[in-house]
Amino acid sequence: MEGTETGANSYLIRPNYQHKFKAGVVKECIREILRDNLSGVQYDPEQSHLLSTQLADTIKEKLKEVGFERYKLVVQVVLGEQRGEGVKMAARCYWDADTDNYAQDIFMNESLFCVAAAFGSYYY
Repeated sequence: MEGTETGANSYLIRPNYQHKFKAGVVKECIREILRDNLSGVQYDPEQSHLLSTQLADTIKEKLKEVGFERYKLVVQVVLGEQRGEGVKMAARCYWDADTDNYAQDIFMNESLFCVAAAFGSYYY
């Protein structure tokens, strides 16, 4: 019978361990990018939209380089002025707990705060 061989035509419904979305690795990537790009930066309401978009794009590109094959990546960055007020942030997702995951990190200095989250959803 043709097509019964295993190999290149096999269909994966779960990622291999080395390609699985690892929250610890993602968190470190986010932390490094936020620290490198926001250290010493003063909050500017006119530039915050551009800066948050650039951070999200940088995080997404870095995660692509890590090699999470067949994952759809969603990156969210919230940037605000540091005024000593509390901020709550929440997210809800409908996903497969065996394959999908997320990671987040927070950066703060005297002028601003930034919360970045990356969501990885495995594409079957």
